[in-house]
Amino acid sequence: MTEHDQQLPGQDTETSAGWDRRDFVRMGGLGTAALALGATGALAGAAPAGAADSDRALRFKADGTFKIVQFNDTQDDERIDRRTIELMEKVLDAEQPDLVVHNGDNITGGCANATEMKQAMNNIVQPMESRRIPWVVTYGNHDEDSTPQTGMDEEDMLEFYRSYGYNQNQPSPRGVTGSGNMNLLIRRHRGQQPIFNLFLLDSGRYAPDTIAGQDFAGYPDWDWLRMNQVHWYTETSELVEKRAGGTKVPALMFIHIPLWEYRFMWFASVDSRTAADHERAIAKHGIVGERNEDECPGPFNSGMFSAILDRGDVRGVFCGHDHVNTYVGNYYGVMLGYAGNTGFGTYGLSGAERNRLRGARVFNLTDQGEDVDIETHMVFAADLGIDLTANDQSIDPLPLPEGRRRKK
Repeated sequence: MTEHDQQLPGQDTETSAGWDRRDFVRMGGLGTAALALGATGALAGAAPAGAADSDRALRFKADGTFKIVQFNDTQDDERIDRRTIELMEKVLDAEQPDLVVHNGDNITGGCANATEMKQAMNNIVQPMESRRIPWVVTYGNHDEDSTPQTGMDEEDMLEFYRSYGYNQNQPSPRGVTGSGNMNLLIRRHRGQQPIFNLFLLDSGRYAPDTIAGQDFAGYPDWDWLRMNQVHWYTETSELVEKRAGGTKVPALMFIHIPLWEYRFMWFASVDSRTAADHERAIAKHGIVGERNEDECPGPFNSGMFSAILDRGDVRGVFCGHDHVNTYVGNYYGVMLGYAGNTGFGTYGLSGAERNRLRGARVFNLTDQGEDVDIETHMVFAADLGIDLTANDQSIDPLPLPEGRRRKK
């Protein structure tokens, strides 16, 4: 999203102020902030599975844990706010993740040529590259903002990202809308047995000007997941299950633009949006975190959530896009959550609080033998001693590395 996206007609500004921002939700266990979901059962006799098998396989550590950090909306040009990089570096050093997901709006407009666009991308991958941490990207609605000036589209950007040694992205599957749609398996500490899966999808940019001669006046004009992407998820999920000996492999899904079900969950309603509705939703869905702007999905419901319920493998869907939302809850057995906003160069809250919610989302996965426990929480810049002054602190671009090769 951009700064002008923040205020919309009829916009709701409710927040769950009663929750501490460091509250978390957990898959497994009981209680308001502990959301219980069923086990998947043991994976037996699994062969290498999935559309993104790699010779650089990700693995749980010997103690049965795996940690993911999600950065969202770093969203700057070649002159990035220095605090965006500082936040990323401090989160990585404190959390020591096994994988980083850059979940869309990684860069934005303002780049005048391809070199500046590469500098913008390089800025936000260097914190992982310098620490030798595997990472992947998805795309948001702003990643191609500089494309008209530079000629680099998302496929060109994907090629550039994939040239880095610790990038885990795969080529885009043919016949699937968008760029960088992929799944990524995480295996047990030893052997080839996949015990967790990640789905990463390109949720697009903006709706077309018209469909069947009708424009989108009065409707949200962001993009939506296309049905071929839903089919790709379903087919890939089935393939992973088949190759895992007929047992579903638990998964997380990352998309930039939220599903309509996020708003339904916040109010425990489709049509009614009152404070009482939200109080009921807290009790029903165990919601923690803040909502400071309307969810901004596309004009159509993609059907992805229905497909997720049908398949039963995805335990949570996590997005960005709406910078000042950080909430997460359990919507009929599936976590729906935001990662807040990492980039200091983008819109935030109003006034002196502009940068209060800059942060990252952390996922702690634990192999329990017959299931994988998922704990998730936000880490905020304020917790890491980063300057939250509401100003611009842009810096010259980091140097582009020379002689770069993909690590095998």
